[in-house]
Formats: sequence, structure tokens, C-alpha cells
Amino acid sequence: MKEINKEWLENTSCEYKKNTNLATLRRAIAKNDINSSTYNIEAEGKDAFRFSIDIPTMSATNQRQSGRCWIFAGLNFLREIIGKKYNIENFEFSQNYVAFYDKLEKINFILEKSIELKDRDVDDRVLVWLLQTGIADGGQWDMFVNVVEKYGLVSKDAMPETSASSGTRQMNYLINSMLRKFNADIRKEDSETKVREIKDKTMKEAYNLLCTCFGVPPTKFDFEYVDKNKEYHIIKDVTPANFYKEYVGDVLKNYVSIINAPTVNKPFNKTYTVDYLGNVIDGKDIIYLNLNMKDFKDLVLAQLSNKELVWFGSDCSNYGDRSKGNWDDKLFTYNESFEIDFDLTKEESLLYRHSAMNHAMVLTGVNVVDGKSTKWKIENSWGSDVANKGYYMCSDTWFDRFVYQAVVDKKYLTEEQKKLLEEKPIHLNPWDPMGTLAD
Repeated sequence: MKEINKEWLENTSCEYKKNTNLATLRRAIAKNDINSSTYNIEAEGKDAFRFSIDIPTMSATNQRQSGRCWIFAGLNFLREIIGKKYNIENFEFSQNYVAFYDKLEKINFILEKSIELKDRDVDDRVLVWLLQTGIADGGQWDMFVNVVEKYGLVSKDAMPETSASSGTRQMNYLINSMLRKFNADIRKEDSETKVREIKDKTMKEAYNLLCTCFGVPPTKFDFEYVDKNKEYHIIKDVTPANFYKEYVGDVLKNYVSIINAPTVNKPFNKTYTVDYLGNVIDGKDIIYLNLNMKDFKDLVLAQLSNKELVWFGSDCSNYGDRSKGNWDDKLFTYNESFEIDFDLTKEESLLYRHSAMNHAMVLTGVNVVDGKSTKWKIENSWGSDVANKGYYMCSDTWFDRFVYQAVVDKKYLTEEQKKLLEEKPIHLNPWDPMGTLAD
């Protein structure tokens, strides 16, 4: 059939009307959403919130109406270190502080890349990608490392949230307006000196905008806390750099990013980087080591078994029941209910843009039965009033299909895997699915 004609419509409509299964589903969907109408109660029974490895962690945090999950996940990972060191029951770093400098560095990064692309046609694919993508809240692990290692950390008390930091849509619109106007302005100039003057002016305006929206980042602060014994402590005039290096510990350099991207253009046991993706100019490049799922899981399990948390990235938009805090690819009977095969392989999902990493969280536990993982415990950043007091779980099969990235200590890598990290990374296009930012 090349075109839709009257005969095709009549025949197809007649067949549909004879299908009692779809008629029942149609009536259910009239008053209920699709997920509720196709919910698989049998799958829920296998998803009890119990784990053989369950690492105690602090209360869940809340990124609110922002795409800062990768920052929240990174800081949730680090706060357990300071909690153990100083016997603190609950603590938060300032997510706003890290986001401020991430935004500032991203603006500088994009302006520099815009200057590099100044002489290309306005419909050049790389330039179009840069302008359409713009500057958003999302990020990657190596971008988190870049900001923390350059600017340090402060407690949440030292730079609390603002309305704009918790709900970034309007501010991001203004930043991207500046970015696109910058591109328009520099294309009117032939003088490199004049282009640099425009960039300097834009950066100052960007700094002012960020300070107005987020607040002014502190250069010193008092580290004030009450420990689990109810004893009060205060350490005065701490700099952000010292707070990270001395009070937390300069630990981020120990971690590497592994991915599971089973596509024909990304052979396993190779390292990859993504062009035009980053935040800090001359900072750490975004580097991934691509592993098959068995090796990927072995490293994650090794770290969790040693009671160490794992930052990870997944596609959280599939097969999830957010109210119950459950991701399970058997949770909804889409294929059976609609009589359609909707399933793509993980490779197909990446190649045909059906799925990619879009959210970063922290693995805090796993259930292992007879040496095999069955479900995973997750610390999310959507607040403590949802799911299991802000904690979620995913089935092992969901993990296989929708987890794309994890961060592990290099000490867990095999000697062969460590050698792979020394190889020159393969460059991926800016629009490659593995360049998607977690938000």
C-alpha cells in the first residue's frame, strides 16, 4: 500500500471492530491512562523493596524544576564521605554553588566554540546543533568533576537555593538568547579584536545574570554542623577549594566513567569522547570506556559490595511507576494489550534515537541471589515525599535495557581495563546518543 485509500480504511476498521480485546482496552483507556490500563500486577509482586546489599544513606534531596540531577547525584555521592568523617546524620552541599559555576563555564565554553565556528555557514550541522542545544541544566560526570576540582564545594547553608536555581526555565531562555545574539553579533565583525571585545562583554553580562538569579558565590564560609551525638561544631573561614580537598578529600580523580553502548559503531573495550561536549575550557575531557554488560555489572557490583555508592545514568522515561518508585520493563503489558510489538533492542534504541541517558542517580544497594543481581536500590533527587521516602528500585532486566553509564573507582578495574584507559579515545559526533546530558 502506497497511499491510504477508502478500501484500506473500510477493511482495517472492520477488522478492528471485531477485536474484543482492543474494545475492552479502549473502554479502559477512556477513563484511565495507558499505564494504569496495562499495569502488570504480577510484576509488582517481584519488586519488593528489599536488598541483600543495602548501604545506609542520608535523606533524599530534591532538584525541583531543574535539570541538575547529575549535580545532585554527584553531591549525594560525596556527602556520604563527609557524613562518615564528621559523624553527621544529614548534610547537603550547595547544589546551587556547583550549578552557578557549571553555567558560567558552559557559557564560556559555548562562546569559545561559537568563535571557532564563526566562518561556517549558518546551516552547518555542527553550528546548528550547538545553537539548538544551547545551554541547559544537564551534564555528565566529567563535567561535575571539572567544576568541583576547579571551584571546590560549599555547604548548602553557604549558598542556598533561590527560585531561579530551583526552576531554571526562564533563566535558561535568557542565557540562550544571549548565546544566539552573540553568534549573530560576531558574524558582523571581521576583526578578531572586536570579536574578543564582544565575548568579554557577554561574559560579564552572563556573570551578572547568574549572580542575580543564583546569588553571589561565597569565597569563604563557616562549616557549621551538629553531629550524631548532638554536639555543635563550627570551622570558620573555610575556602571552597579547601573544603573539597581537605574536608571531603580530593577523591574525584580516582573515578572513571564506564558505559554500555552495544552499537555497531562503538566496539566494546574502547574509549570514546564526544566532540563539542563539555563545560570547562581545557578541563577534563568527557571519556567513556565502553564495556559489555557483564563486565559493566561486575564493576558496579564490586563497588557496591564494598559498601561504596555508584553514580549512574539511565533512561528513566521507560516502564516506570513513579508513585511506587519502581522501574521494571515487565511492569506494563503494552505488547499484549495493544497486540503490537513495541520492543527495540538496546542497540536499536540508541541507533534510532528511541532511548538515551537522560537522568543521573545513585545506586545504594542491590539484591543478589545465587550470585546474580535481581534488583537495584536507587537514591533519586525528586524529594523525599515520593516513592520509598525518595528512594527507588529497578529490576535487573530494566537495568540491562536502560542503564547506559556508571562511575567506578579505578581500583576495581582489571589491569587490562586500566590499560584501555591509556588509549587515545575515539571521537563521536556532537549529536551521538552517548553525548546526551543527564537532567
